[in-house]
Amino acid sequence: MSTCTSASRDLDEPLAGTAATARTWLLVEQPGPWGAKALTSSRLDPALGRALEAAATDTGVRVALIRRPGRPADRQVPGRRRVYAAHTVPGASWLRESVEGDPARLLDLDFRALGAGDHSGFDRVTGASAHRGAPLTLVCTNGKRDRCCALLGRPLAQELAASGVDGAWEVTHIGGHRFSPTVLVLPYGYAYGRVEAPLVKEILSAVADDRIVTERCRGGSAWERPGQAAELAVRTAAREFTAGVLSVVRTEGAAPRWEVTVAHADGRGWRVTVAQGASLPARPESCGAALATPARMDVVAVREVTPTPGG
Repeated sequence: MSTCTSASRDLDEPLAGTAATARTWLLVEQPGPWGAKALTSSRLDPALGRALEAAATDTGVRVALIRRPGRPADRQVPGRRRVYAAHTVPGASWLRESVEGDPARLLDLDFRALGAGDHSGFDRVTGASAHRGAPLTLVCTNGKRDRCCALLGRPLAQELAASGVDGAWEVTHIGGHRFSPTVLVLPYGYAYGRVEAPLVKEILSAVADDRIVTERCRGGSAWERPGQAAELAVRTAAREFTAGVLSVVRTEGAAPRWEVTVAHADGRGWRVTVAQGASLPARPESCGAALATPARMDVVAVREVTPTPGG
Protein backbone atom coordinates (compact mmCIF):
# COMPACT_ATOMS: atom_id res chain seq x y z
CA MET A 1 0.00 0.00 0.00
CA SER A 2 1.35 3.42 -0.97
CA THR A 3 2.08 5.89 1.81
CA CYS A 4 2.75 9.61 1.82
CA THR A 5 6.41 8.82 2.49
CA SER A 6 6.78 6.36 -0.38
CA ALA A 7 5.07 8.79 -2.78
CA SER A 8 7.34 11.68 -1.75
CA ARG A 9 10.44 9.49 -1.97
CA ASP A 10 9.49 7.98 -5.34
CA LEU A 11 8.84 11.45 -6.78
CA ASP A 12 12.16 12.72 -5.36
CA GLU A 13 10.51 15.66 -3.59
CA PRO A 14 13.26 18.05 -2.41
CA LEU A 15 13.92 18.32 1.33
CA ALA A 16 15.52 21.76 1.56
CA GLY A 17 13.26 24.44 2.96
CA THR A 18 10.74 22.10 4.62
CA ALA A 19 11.67 22.31 8.32
CA ALA A 20 9.26 23.54 10.97
CA THR A 21 9.98 27.12 12.06
CA ALA A 22 10.87 27.80 15.69
CA ARG A 23 13.56 29.98 17.15
CA THR A 24 13.12 28.19 20.49
CA TRP A 25 11.81 24.70 21.27
CA LEU A 26 10.17 23.89 24.61
CA LEU A 27 10.05 20.12 25.18
CA VAL A 28 8.06 18.45 27.96
CA GLU A 29 8.47 14.78 28.85
CA GLN A 30 5.13 12.98 28.61
CA PRO A 31 5.15 9.16 28.46
CA GLY A 32 2.12 7.20 27.39
CA PRO A 33 -0.03 7.47 24.27
CA TRP A 34 -0.27 10.63 22.19
CA GLY A 35 -3.21 11.72 20.06
CA ALA A 36 -3.01 13.60 16.79
CA LYS A 37 -2.93 16.92 18.66
CA ALA A 38 -0.72 15.65 21.43
CA LEU A 39 -0.69 18.70 23.69
CA THR A 40 -4.41 18.28 24.24
CA SER A 41 -4.75 14.52 23.64
CA SER A 42 -2.26 12.80 25.91
CA ARG A 43 -1.96 12.22 29.64
CA LEU A 44 -0.86 15.81 30.01
CA ASP A 45 -3.75 17.86 31.42
CA PRO A 46 -5.51 19.06 28.23
CA ALA A 47 -6.28 22.43 29.83
CA LEU A 48 -2.55 22.87 30.44
CA GLY A 49 -1.81 21.79 26.88
CA ARG A 50 -4.21 24.40 25.49
CA ALA A 51 -2.74 27.06 27.75
CA LEU A 52 0.82 26.24 26.64
CA GLU A 53 -0.21 26.41 22.99
CA ALA A 54 -1.84 29.80 23.56
CA ALA A 55 1.13 31.14 25.52
CA ALA A 56 3.56 30.16 22.75
CA THR A 57 1.54 31.64 19.87
CA ASP A 58 3.49 34.26 17.88
CA THR A 59 6.45 34.18 20.29
CA GLY A 60 8.93 32.11 18.27
CA VAL A 61 8.52 29.21 20.73
CA ARG A 62 7.22 25.82 19.66
CA VAL A 63 6.03 23.37 22.34
CA ALA A 64 6.25 19.60 21.85
CA LEU A 65 6.03 16.48 24.00
CA ILE A 66 8.83 13.93 24.22
CA ARG A 67 9.25 10.42 25.62
CA ARG A 68 12.04 7.89 25.82
CA PRO A 69 12.14 5.36 22.95
CA GLY A 70 10.75 1.91 23.60
CA ARG A 71 8.93 2.69 26.82
CA PRO A 72 5.54 0.96 27.26
CA ALA A 73 2.72 3.07 25.88
CA ASP A 74 0.66 2.63 29.06
CA ARG A 75 3.40 3.79 31.44
CA GLN A 76 2.01 5.99 34.20
CA VAL A 77 2.58 9.73 34.25
CA PRO A 78 5.87 10.44 36.04
CA GLY A 79 6.00 12.37 39.30
CA ARG A 80 8.86 14.39 37.85
CA ARG A 81 9.60 14.88 34.20
CA ARG A 82 12.41 16.21 32.07
CA VAL A 83 11.91 19.60 30.44
CA TYR A 84 14.21 21.16 27.84
CA ALA A 85 14.40 24.54 26.16
CA ALA A 86 16.63 25.05 23.12
CA HIS A 87 17.33 28.26 21.21
CA THR A 88 18.39 27.67 17.62
CA VAL A 89 19.54 31.05 16.25
CA PRO A 90 23.11 30.62 14.87
CA GLY A 91 25.81 32.15 17.02
CA ALA A 92 23.43 32.34 19.99
CA SER A 93 22.19 28.77 20.36
CA TRP A 94 21.83 27.13 23.77
CA LEU A 95 20.22 24.12 25.40
CA ARG A 96 18.87 24.14 28.97
CA GLU A 97 17.35 21.31 31.00
CA SER A 98 15.43 20.82 34.22
CA VAL A 99 13.44 18.21 36.09
CA GLU A 100 9.96 19.50 36.81
CA GLY A 101 7.39 18.13 39.24
CA ASP A 102 4.56 20.43 38.15
CA PRO A 103 4.50 21.24 34.42
CA ALA A 104 1.87 23.92 35.08
CA ARG A 105 4.76 26.06 36.34
CA LEU A 106 5.79 26.44 32.70
CA LEU A 107 2.91 28.91 32.30
CA ASP A 108 4.94 31.32 34.45
CA LEU A 109 7.50 31.61 31.66
CA ASP A 110 7.93 34.76 29.61
CA PHE A 111 7.46 33.08 26.24
CA ARG A 112 8.43 36.18 24.24
CA ALA A 113 11.72 36.45 26.08
CA LEU A 114 12.30 32.72 25.62
CA GLY A 115 11.62 33.01 21.89
CA ALA A 116 14.05 35.92 21.68
CA GLY A 117 16.81 33.79 23.21
CA ASP A 118 16.69 34.85 26.87
CA HIS A 119 16.82 31.74 29.07
CA SER A 120 17.06 33.56 32.41
CA GLY A 121 13.33 33.25 33.05
CA PHE A 122 13.39 29.57 32.16
CA ASP A 123 16.25 29.02 34.60
CA ARG A 124 14.43 30.93 37.34
CA VAL A 125 11.03 29.26 36.88
CA THR A 126 12.26 25.69 36.40
CA GLY A 127 15.63 25.65 38.14
CA ALA A 128 17.20 24.74 34.80
CA SER A 129 20.89 24.62 34.05
CA ALA A 130 22.95 24.32 30.90
CA HIS A 131 22.64 20.91 29.27
CA ARG A 132 26.12 19.42 29.24
CA GLY A 133 25.37 16.04 27.71
CA ALA A 134 24.96 14.95 24.12
CA PRO A 135 22.78 16.99 21.74
CA LEU A 136 19.11 16.09 21.69
CA THR A 137 18.06 13.81 18.84
CA LEU A 138 14.30 14.03 18.39
CA VAL A 139 12.60 11.45 16.17
CA CYS A 140 8.97 12.05 15.23
CA THR A 141 6.97 8.91 16.13
CA ASN A 142 3.37 10.13 16.50
CA GLY A 143 1.42 7.55 14.56
CA LYS A 144 -1.90 9.18 15.47
CA ARG A 145 -0.84 12.19 13.43
CA ASP A 146 0.50 10.12 10.53
CA ARG A 147 1.16 6.39 10.37
CA CYS A 148 4.50 6.88 8.59
CA CYS A 149 5.90 8.51 11.74
CA ALA A 150 5.09 5.36 13.70
CA LEU A 151 6.08 2.83 11.05
CA LEU A 152 9.40 4.49 10.24
CA GLY A 153 10.15 6.75 13.18
CA ARG A 154 9.70 4.35 16.10
CA PRO A 155 12.14 1.71 14.83
CA LEU A 156 14.73 4.43 14.19
CA ALA A 157 14.32 5.91 17.68
CA GLN A 158 14.62 2.46 19.25
CA GLU A 159 17.69 1.61 17.16
CA LEU A 160 19.40 4.85 18.17
CA ALA A 161 18.67 4.30 21.86
CA ALA A 162 19.71 0.63 21.74
CA SER A 163 23.01 1.54 20.08
CA GLY A 164 23.86 3.96 22.88
CA VAL A 165 22.95 7.31 21.34
CA ASP A 166 22.60 9.55 24.36
CA GLY A 167 19.92 12.21 24.07
CA ALA A 168 17.60 10.20 21.79
CA TRP A 169 13.91 10.96 22.33
CA GLU A 170 10.63 10.39 20.54
CA VAL A 171 8.79 13.65 19.79
CA THR A 172 5.17 14.38 18.98
CA HIS A 173 5.52 16.51 15.85
CA ILE A 174 8.25 18.33 13.93
CA GLY A 175 6.39 18.62 10.62
CA GLY A 176 6.76 16.86 7.29
CA HIS A 177 5.22 13.39 7.76
CA ARG A 178 5.96 12.55 4.15
CA PHE A 179 9.70 12.84 4.83
CA SER A 180 9.68 10.19 7.59
CA PRO A 181 11.76 9.23 9.42
CA THR A 182 12.19 12.86 10.42
CA VAL A 183 14.77 13.99 12.97
CA LEU A 184 15.49 17.31 14.69
CA VAL A 185 18.88 17.88 16.33
CA LEU A 186 19.13 20.48 19.10
CA PRO A 187 20.45 22.98 19.98
CA TYR A 188 21.44 23.88 16.40
CA GLY A 189 17.91 23.17 15.21
CA TYR A 190 18.59 21.43 11.89
CA ALA A 191 15.92 19.00 10.73
CA TYR A 192 16.50 15.96 8.53
CA GLY A 193 14.29 13.66 6.51
CA ARG A 194 14.42 10.12 5.09
CA VAL A 195 17.25 9.28 7.48
CA GLU A 196 18.64 5.99 8.72
CA ALA A 197 20.65 5.33 11.88
CA PRO A 198 24.14 5.51 10.26
CA LEU A 199 23.42 8.99 8.86
CA VAL A 200 22.00 10.18 12.20
CA LYS A 201 25.19 9.04 13.91
CA GLU A 202 27.25 10.89 11.29
CA ILE A 203 25.16 14.01 11.93
CA LEU A 204 25.72 13.73 15.69
CA SER A 205 29.45 13.17 15.23
CA ALA A 206 29.58 16.35 13.16
CA VAL A 207 27.63 18.29 15.79
CA ALA A 208 30.21 17.25 18.37
CA ASP A 209 32.77 19.05 16.18
CA ASP A 210 30.45 22.06 15.65
CA ARG A 211 29.78 21.08 12.05
CA ILE A 212 26.55 20.71 10.07
CA VAL A 213 25.82 17.79 7.75
CA THR A 214 23.79 18.98 4.75
CA GLU A 215 22.91 15.55 3.35
CA ARG A 216 19.13 15.08 3.66
CA CYS A 217 18.90 18.30 5.62
CA ARG A 218 15.52 20.06 5.57
CA GLY A 219 16.83 23.32 7.01
CA GLY A 220 17.44 25.18 10.24
CA SER A 221 14.33 25.89 12.28
CA ALA A 222 15.47 29.43 13.16
CA TRP A 223 14.51 30.58 9.64
CA GLU A 224 11.37 30.69 7.53
CA ARG A 225 11.31 28.32 4.57
CA PRO A 226 12.99 30.59 1.95
CA GLY A 227 15.79 31.31 4.43
CA GLN A 228 16.23 27.62 5.19
CA ALA A 229 16.73 26.82 1.51
CA ALA A 230 19.03 29.79 0.98
CA GLU A 231 21.28 29.00 3.93
CA LEU A 232 21.70 25.38 2.84
CA ALA A 233 22.49 26.51 -0.71
CA VAL A 234 25.22 28.84 0.58
CA ARG A 235 26.70 26.05 2.70
CA THR A 236 26.93 23.86 -0.38
CA ALA A 237 28.24 26.57 -2.71
CA ALA A 238 30.84 27.88 -0.23
CA ARG A 239 31.62 24.47 1.25
CA GLU A 240 31.06 25.98 4.67
CA PHE A 241 29.88 23.39 7.19
CA THR A 242 30.87 25.05 10.46
CA ALA A 243 27.91 25.51 12.78
CA GLY A 244 26.79 28.95 13.86
CA VAL A 245 28.65 31.03 11.26
CA LEU A 246 25.87 31.66 8.70
CA SER A 247 22.84 33.85 9.37
CA VAL A 248 19.84 34.85 7.30
CA VAL A 249 19.91 38.60 7.79
CA ARG A 250 17.27 39.74 5.30
CA THR A 251 14.46 38.26 3.24
CA GLU A 252 12.90 40.53 0.63
CA GLY A 253 9.90 39.80 -1.57
CA ALA A 254 6.94 37.51 -1.16
CA ALA A 255 5.71 34.24 -2.59
CA PRO A 256 6.53 33.04 -5.15
CA ARG A 257 9.97 34.74 -5.20
CA TRP A 258 12.35 36.04 -2.57
CA GLU A 259 15.82 37.59 -2.40
CA VAL A 260 17.53 36.26 0.72
CA THR A 261 20.72 37.74 2.15
CA VAL A 262 22.94 35.28 4.01
CA ALA A 263 25.88 36.61 6.03
CA HIS A 264 28.99 34.85 7.32
CA ALA A 265 30.53 35.70 10.69
CA ASP A 266 33.76 36.58 8.83
CA GLY A 267 32.04 39.37 6.87
CA ARG A 268 31.26 37.59 3.62
CA GLY A 269 27.75 37.69 2.23
CA TRP A 270 25.53 36.11 -0.42
CA ARG A 271 22.33 37.03 -2.21
CA VAL A 272 20.20 33.98 -2.90
CA THR A 273 17.16 33.94 -5.17
CA VAL A 274 14.54 31.47 -3.98
CA ALA A 275 11.41 30.65 -5.97
CA GLN A 276 8.37 28.80 -4.70
CA GLY A 277 7.19 26.07 -7.00
CA ALA A 278 4.64 23.29 -6.82
CA SER A 279 5.68 19.66 -6.39
CA LEU A 280 4.22 17.77 -9.34
CA PRO A 281 2.51 15.44 -9.91
CA ALA A 282 0.03 15.67 -7.04
CA ARG A 283 0.64 13.43 -4.04
CA PRO A 284 -0.75 13.13 -0.49
CA GLU A 285 0.96 15.38 2.08
CA SER A 286 -0.19 12.97 4.78
CA CYS A 287 -1.48 9.41 4.66
CA GLY A 288 -5.18 9.44 3.87
CA ALA A 289 -5.18 13.07 2.75
CA ALA A 290 -6.38 14.23 -0.63
CA LEU A 291 -3.84 14.62 -3.42
CA ALA A 292 -2.09 17.99 -3.37
CA THR A 293 0.88 19.83 -4.86
CA PRO A 294 3.02 20.84 -1.85
CA ALA A 295 5.04 24.03 -2.15
CA ARG A 296 8.74 23.56 -2.76
CA MET A 297 11.62 26.02 -2.33
CA ASP A 298 13.84 26.12 -5.42
CA VAL A 299 17.14 28.04 -5.27
CA VAL A 300 17.52 29.88 -8.57
CA ALA A 301 20.83 31.67 -7.97
CA VAL A 302 23.55 32.09 -5.34
CA ARG A 303 25.73 35.21 -5.71
CA GLU A 304 28.53 36.25 -3.37
CA VAL A 305 28.38 39.98 -2.66
CA THR A 306 31.04 42.42 -1.53
CA PRO A 307 30.57 43.50 2.09
CA THR A 308 29.63 47.13 2.59
CA PRO A 309 32.41 49.02 4.43
CA GLY A 310 31.44 49.31 8.06
CA GLY A 311 28.44 47.06 7.43
